[in-house]
Amino acid sequence: MRTDVTHFRCSVQDGIAHVALDRPDRKNPLTFDSYAELRDWFRDLAYDDAVRVVIFGSNGGNFSSGGDVHEIIGPLTRMSMKDLLAFTRMTGDLVRAILSCGKPVIAAVDGVCVGAGAIIAMASDLRIATPAAKTAFLFTRVGLAGCDMGACAMLPRIIGQGRAAELLYTGRSMSAEEGERWGFYNRLVTQEALDGEALTLARQIAAGPNFAHMMTKTMLLQEWAMGLDQAIEAEAQAQAICMQTADFTRAFDAFVAKDRPVFEGN
Repeated sequence: MRTDVTHFRCSVQDGIAHVALDRPDRKNPLTFDSYAELRDWFRDLAYDDAVRVVIFGSNGGNFSSGGDVHEIIGPLTRMSMKDLLAFTRMTGDLVRAILSCGKPVIAAVDGVCVGAGAIIAMASDLRIATPAAKTAFLFTRVGLAGCDMGACAMLPRIIGQGRAAELLYTGRSMSAEEGERWGFYNRLVTQEALDGEALTLARQIAAGPNFAHMMTKTMLLQEWAMGLDQAIEAEAQAQAICMQTADFTRAFDAFVAKDRPVFEGN
């Protein structure tokens, strides 16, 4: 996986990719360039077996302040409708790329997590936060609709329709405690423990059957648009495919030998 990126931090070690926006002095806003580079990086990830898990982390005490006011919001007010649609489609493509990358993504959230930053956390598979995390879908604060980058589809599925509607209409900040209680955050940890907890979880997932994790992520996404009968049949097919992998045989052999399986992702 390429780590020679320009507009965000990226490193890969032991099958775990560590990603973070890299403008801590501005609370890590997104720019046109960082949107596009993140989109392309996550798209490429779908074809890279060297990475098993992604941690999208915080930097300098904050996750992301969303779209940069001066570098994105200002220019948007002067764009044509055609260019505006190209931009909003690009931001949506970043969400699609995260959802379709085939790897579990863990958001490790500290401090400010708003706007597009909140969307990135929402699009992640798992979310760990500190008590200082403040999450807001603040699009109405800048005169826009709350239906941005898939928020109206995804957020209600995570925290419920009424709670999502409140956040999307008002743009108010969801506290870390609310986020955990409502199911947005899997758990809260201290600021000092955030990176370690995210890494421990990533290592646990990375040690599992990577191909099967890809199938799980694929089904989590595709089954949104399925009825129950379709979902059951799709899962039957997915599981039958996984039963043909060597990892399935490795798990059986290890069980018989009263040992722990070592998965290789095939």
